[in-house]
Amino acid sequence: MSRLLLLLAIAVVVYLLIKSYRKNAPRQDQDKTVAEDMVRCAHCGVHLPKGESIQAGGNFFCSTEHRDAHNK
Repeated sequence: MSRLLLLLAIAVVVYLLIKSYRKNAPRQDQDKTVAEDMVRCAHCGVHLPKGESIQAGGNFFCSTEHRDAHNK
């Protein structure tokens, strides 16, 4: 009976150690997930992240060639 209680106590300690380690571990998924607005190229219609687009005259473009072609 005492062996059973000892094994049970060891199992509880291991469980608590694993639980506290997982709680304190840094979460990498939350740091990398940042949503960015998508915009549509006024010339060809392709959607791209706003940070990668070129803005001119209130419109967004996917490249300088499309910006220049749209302005002609």
